[in-house]
Amino acid sequence: MKGRKRCRMHGGTNPGAPKGNQNARKHGGYSAQTKEAMRYVKAIARLVRDAP
Repeated sequence: MKGRKRCRMHGGTNPGAPKGNQNARKHGGYSAQTKEAMRYVKAIARLVRDAP
């Protein structure tokens, strides 16, 4: 099949994973800044929970 990596009739070899890093996009959910913000929020929650 011209211009293709796989035969439409017989399958052929697997071309592998997509090129580039599109499936591993960083979201920042575990960045140092986010971790620090979560520690701050949890500390406030503990103070509120333990308040008389």
